[in-house]
Amino acid sequence: MIPPTHVDMSRAQTPPLSPSHTYVHLDFEGRGRTGTDQEAPHGSSSLRFDGPSRPESWFFPQLTEMFTEVLVALVIGGLIFFLVQKSQTQVLKTEDGWWGGGVAPTDGLEDISIRPFKVTTSDEELEDLNRRIDQTRPTPSLEDSQFNYGFNSQYLQQVVSYWRNDFDWRRQVDKLNRYSHFKTIIEGIDIHYLHVKPRTVSEGSTAIPLIMVHGWPGSFYEFYGLIPLLTEPSDPQDLVFEVVCPSIPGYGFSEAPHKKGFDSVCAARIFHKLMKRLGFHKFYAHGGDWGWLVTTNMAQLEPGIVKGLHVNFAPNSKPGLSMGLSVLLGRRFPKLFGFTDLDVQRLYPCVDKLVVEPINETGYMHIQATKPDTVGRGLNDSPVGLAAYILEKFSTWTSHDFRNLEDGGLTRKFSLDDLLTNVMIYWTSGCIVSSMRFYKENFGRGLNQPHSKVPVYVPTGYACFPNELVHTPKLWVENKYRKLMTYSPMARGGHFAAMEEPQLMAEDIQNFTKRVEKK
Repeated sequence: MIPPTHVDMSRAQTPPLSPSHTYVHLDFEGRGRTGTDQEAPHGSSSLRFDGPSRPESWFFPQLTEMFTEVLVALVIGGLIFFLVQKSQTQVLKTEDGWWGGGVAPTDGLEDISIRPFKVTTSDEELEDLNRRIDQTRPTPSLEDSQFNYGFNSQYLQQVVSYWRNDFDWRRQVDKLNRYSHFKTIIEGIDIHYLHVKPRTVSEGSTAIPLIMVHGWPGSFYEFYGLIPLLTEPSDPQDLVFEVVCPSIPGYGFSEAPHKKGFDSVCAARIFHKLMKRLGFHKFYAHGGDWGWLVTTNMAQLEPGIVKGLHVNFAPNSKPGLSMGLSVLLGRRFPKLFGFTDLDVQRLYPCVDKLVVEPINETGYMHIQATKPDTVGRGLNDSPVGLAAYILEKFSTWTSHDFRNLEDGGLTRKFSLDDLLTNVMIYWTSGCIVSSMRFYKENFGRGLNQPHSKVPVYVPTGYACFPNELVHTPKLWVENKYRKLMTYSPMARGGHFAAMEEPQLMAEDIQNFTKRVEKK
């Protein structure tokens, strides 16, 4: 222990001490005491405070002032940091893949040529189809079951009879080839797409590039009624689009990935490469169902390239506090959360609408997200089974009320020719198994994937169709899409809106794009 050390101050000339002064005596061990001048020991080291007799009256106000300044500086600094961080657009990260068979080429070179493609058929293909249809084994439906147990077997027989005797696949093939089809290899697999250019563009303007992505169990054919409304609009004030419609790898005429792990982000990356290969450096994107997620990922990957994103499906993949509070309090205080009458109707009672109903209609998803190859093998062998599996979705997902109809309301919104054309794309390409695997790849890694945490900063338009599978109020859409420019409640329509209501969809895409283009 080092003994206390005192400095002899007896010879120092100091002012006379008075009771109005206070001293603080310190030794080198940090011990100290305070007192009046009269109490100050001679020869000790002391500090004198002029003014009030207690040091706290000088020391603590100074300390409080300093603490306040530091606190204010921290708050301002934190606010600046928050604003800077918020202003920085988060970008989704990805790496190139190889989805072809075997090992990727060591030289890294890939055939980037673009090849014309035509949909074809043959006598052998049709004979095999008819033979399988003739050998189907019908099973009776339960009495008074309509479509509540799935596709009604009695009505299925009528559909099958039309398919076998009246449906003209060759004529539909000609219809499919009305637009130009192409294929090109990207990341080891052949990518099929339509590329539809407008016939005329007014002088002084250019066509706006737009990529449209389908979902399951749809195909590029969903957009056949929509394409001419965008590329050849009747109103001279409307924008003219140049449309690209790719088939998701594993769907339609796009080659299926040969390796595990091909999810929506991989599809988004490939479609970015496709658009760049076609010479588009900036473009718009539209999607529904899986197309919603793929195009959303495209916006997250390269927000500087996607000028605008238009979707008609946007389930909340990452519920937050605002969503939770809106669900709990929205029925009683709808205006507090901006809920409309449609929002309240579609969300409440919330247990029925947000829990029971999704469970009733997502059995297919659980199968495809876990063991797609098992049921897929059976569907790939039976055209009637495939038709029942796909067409049941075009009934229930168009309107839940159609479950209570003997014919599932199928032809109230669609023609059998269009419905069977979509089924035939799945049948002739043999893609049902690979299309179902897309669920496994996207759900197999859990629901907390990086893209679920990244907001979308691209200008976004949302078309809210009243019979969509999952209803998403504006508040919930804004949680993900930070630059929501249009939220359009649509007059009618369900999940396959582009195919069911092409005119309404075209009008909303026009309105949204005009807002972004400021026209």
